[in-house]
Amino acid sequence: MGTALTALTSPSLTRWERFRRYMRPPRRLRFTREGWYFFFISLGVGLAAINTGNNLLYLILGMTLSLIIVSGILSEVTLRRLEVRRAPPDSIHAKRPFLMGISLANSKRRYPSYSIEVEDLLGDRPLEKKCYFLKVPSGRVQQTSYRYEFPRRGRYALTGFRVSTKFPFALFRKSRVVEAPADVVVFPELVDIRSLLTMVHPSMGETSRTRVGRGEDFYSLREFHPGDDSREIHWKATAKVGHLLIREREEEAARQVAICLFSGDVGEETPAYINERERLVSIAASLVCHFIALGNAVSLVTLEGAIPPAHGRDQALRILRACAVLKFEREPKPFLLPKGARVDRIGVVHRRAAHLLPAKKTFTQIIEVGEA
Repeated sequence: MGTALTALTSPSLTRWERFRRYMRPPRRLRFTREGWYFFFISLGVGLAAINTGNNLLYLILGMTLSLIIVSGILSEVTLRRLEVRRAPPDSIHAKRPFLMGISLANSKRRYPSYSIEVEDLLGDRPLEKKCYFLKVPSGRVQQTSYRYEFPRRGRYALTGFRVSTKFPFALFRKSRVVEAPADVVVFPELVDIRSLLTMVHPSMGETSRTRVGRGEDFYSLREFHPGDDSREIHWKATAKVGHLLIREREEEAARQVAICLFSGDVGEETPAYINERERLVSIAASLVCHFIALGNAVSLVTLEGAIPPAHGRDQALRILRACAVLKFEREPKPFLLPKGARVDRIGVVHRRAAHLLPAKKTFTQIIEVGEA
């Protein structure tokens, strides 16, 4: 994937990059392998025609040159008035393949476009995937997608598209760049946390309310009414009083779960430490998705601040987006823990920084990653 996949922190362009784009020709022409063969054959025919003065060779030379001219005209017509748009998915996770939707619109009134290739650009380099359109009729829109995966979390700046064609004779590849800047936020990789959750009580995130509901704990007995579930009849109590009694259970309510990610930078910038640091973020993101799926109110606490607790998919996306752009602080700030008796706190910290985690006794569980 190379340097083209370096996460860009800002989509803005420098003056030199703007000048280079301004001076860049509107079209780029590159020989194909067949085109090089055709070029050398035409060159040989031209030299033979000049040396011999043979009219037949001049006729063949004229035909080959006319093919080049026709190829340039038709390829230019094919590339004109094409509009490209991308449709990224709602969530993109690192090291997980996703489908990026690409739509190509032909705004020409009469002429279709043939054999179109579309490449997404990250900076000035195309991604390693292409979308191919065999034919796009005039006034029509066609859609396809390419499959790709980003190696790390972060913000990636897609600058535009490279639209190219080898129509009609595949002698040349003519291309042009369509500017369509967009930021893509790549969420952290989701990892398997089942081995970590074995240390957590199964009822974490839930507490009982003192009212009737559908929980597991006993609440009270009452008389049986028509329509009640017969499986809830308490037969021992019924035998004592002589009429049907039914069990009522206590309602369970979701507690708040606070994922406390200690984002202090305490190690040297070695590849092993960087991977351990990224695993911290992946574990925190996976815990968020796990407890959100259970219906809990989840919050995220880092050195950069806290995201208030909330339920649902929107909250999960909000926290994952914050994890995607999270930076580790070399000089840790005060770590403000959420307060409240009904808050389960799960700390995620590197082993080297475990001693910096405040109020360890208030945590329900502390997950340490990496080597001490």
